[in-house]
Amino acid sequence: QVQLVESGGGLVQAGGSLRLSCAASGSIFGLNTMGWYRQVPGEQRELVATITITSGGSTNYADSVKGRFTISRDNAKNTVYLQMNSLKPEDTAVYYCKTDYRRFGALFSSWGQGTQVTVSS
Repeated sequence: QVQLVESGGGLVQAGGSLRLSCAASGSIFGLNTMGWYRQVPGEQRELVATITITSGGSTNYADSVKGRFTISRDNAKNTVYLQMNSLKPEDTAVYYCKTDYRRFGALFSSWGQGTQVTVSS
């Protein structure tokens, strides 16, 4: 099983920046992708950005964050980062880290506990 621990959330003014980190531990072989999702109370959790851990490190972003957020990885540290610039009040949410990994041919997912990001206007 893979455990994820997020850090880096907080309160920031609109236009500011934050960097989130997500460290994976446990049985961390077979990681396929890692990514960030966010959720506002009463709404569905939505994809923010993902990155492949296997070759290439290809990325995928929600349209709402393209050009402002950057996802990156440090495979040696089993850590994924989300650099968030030009933050807007509508970016306020709990941000969750997720990883998909393979075990014996099946695909599994693990989620972190979430970190609050609050952007004041």
